[in-house]
Amino acid sequence: MKKGTRVAIQGIKASFHEEAAFKFFGKDIQTIECNSFKLTCDALKNDEADFVVMAIENSIAGSLLPNYTLIREYNFAVVGEVYLNIQLHLMALPGVKFEDVKFATSHPIAIRQCVDFFEDYPQIKIIESNDTAACAKRIKDEQLTDTVAIANTLAAELYELNIIERRIESNKKNFTRFLILKKDKAEEVGPINKASICFQVGNHVGALAKVLNIFAELHVNLTKIQSMPVLGKRNEYYFYVDMEWKNMEAYDKAVRQALKYTVNFNIMGEYQKNDKV
Repeated sequence: MKKGTRVAIQGIKASFHEEAAFKFFGKDIQTIECNSFKLTCDALKNDEADFVVMAIENSIAGSLLPNYTLIREYNFAVVGEVYLNIQLHLMALPGVKFEDVKFATSHPIAIRQCVDFFEDYPQIKIIESNDTAACAKRIKDEQLTDTVAIANTLAAELYELNIIERRIESNKKNFTRFLILKKDKAEEVGPINKASICFQVGNHVGALAKVLNIFAELHVNLTKIQSMPVLGKRNEYYFYVDMEWKNMEAYDKAVRQALKYTVNFNIMGEYQKNDKV
């Protein structure tokens, strides 16, 4: 990866998106901070970034459905994936004790991953915000002595906060999958053994099963199927499918056959599987 590769992330420095970017690209990158997922896409579209790192699913909170729509509408290429073990900590200004805390603030998805912890502390009011790291930064900037942020160790280090409770996530096998997006499909280096595709099928009995059977018969493993309604059209859906294979020829053959039974078939990206957490 060339020095200074510009990577757009949702959130600010020390967010989980930056942590995922570091894991995929290494530390020698330029992080482009964006307030929303749409703005990350705009940065890539306007050549203000070389890549986008975008969360697509969490093992506790589920899929981030609007992000599927963004990838399809901007027609970006999925060129990679990265899994991040999400470890959530409570952090506060140095000297603040747990009993002083009145408010806890974080991104809604991070909050959902910690519901069991907060059930034991009903006196703490939960406040949703747009970014985990931004919550940590705000505590430092405004010197809030009654507020904790739910964020990662990167945020605690960057914003000089003390971690007062470690690993408060409900499930310790909590991970988020991020997709790496590029403006154009590039010739991939190394083995290609995973793809993300999108298609529609007719609204009749067996239409979807027919397509799925094609992949099964050719030993292409479907690892995820996500359906999304087509905006403004009743009974019409986009199906987003992730698949893996051992034999590239079998995958190519399956795609050719599936084209006959689908409409708006789009290979969003072919890339190397990367599921190490």
